[in-house]
Amino acid sequence: MAFEPKILGFLCNWCSYAGADLAGVSRIQYPTNIRVIRVMCSGRVDPVFIAEAFIQGIDGVLVLGCHLGDCHYISGNYEAELKMKMLSKLLSVIDFSDRLNLDWVSASEGNRFAQIVGDFTEQIRKLGPSPVKDKKHKKNIIDNLNAIKYTLCDSRLRALVARQRELTTEGNVYGDIIPTEEFEMILNDAIENEFVRHIILEKIKNKGKSVPDIAKEIKIEPHKVLQHIVTLRARGLVDVDQINEEIPTFISIKVD
Repeated sequence: MAFEPKILGFLCNWCSYAGADLAGVSRIQYPTNIRVIRVMCSGRVDPVFIAEAFIQGIDGVLVLGCHLGDCHYISGNYEAELKMKMLSKLLSVIDFSDRLNLDWVSASEGNRFAQIVGDFTEQIRKLGPSPVKDKKHKKNIIDNLNAIKYTLCDSRLRALVARQRELTTEGNVYGDIIPTEEFEMILNDAIENEFVRHIILEKIKNKGKSVPDIAKEIKIEPHKVLQHIVTLRARGLVDVDQINEEIPTFISIKVD
């Protein structure tokens, strides 16, 4: 039986959902693989929703909003662009970024809506079923996706992304504008560090492990793992489980 992908679509109320409606009343043909969630604005699509969709086995996620500059809420789609860019960076770490697509459709672009859905469906067909459906690798993939989900929940990272446009165009409270390239470096560093910390939490949530064991499992140098453990302990998310021959093991005390 040929693989038919399950695609989840987040469509903004004012443009892309209207474009989808136009495609329907105009009887424009497009794949029926997509299941639509109507939102008031693409900027209201929390990346956590998308991470959870992937955890549940969705093969691809499509986010459609108004064209940039035409948002009903002025800047909502710009916010969506920043959020999806952050999410795409995280998903690229586990080779999931091609399963996410952000695009723009106006209320009068029924044909464009159908074309985007058709192209994305074909792209997912070529990629094949979500790796979550592979029993052999499911646990590791779920651990990675959970780490992404909890990284996306991190208040520090969310605040950084929320202020990105302001800090790179208008400046901070002192009027200093952070160059885009510099901000990207700060953001990338924050994303990488938070993801590694949450991967560590996933790996030690059920059983205490030593720093060398954690390092071997997630393929990161032991001294870097130790640095992250120190940070996580300071946040009250990790504690010593036991000490065997002077080697401590650490366990997650994170509350889901």
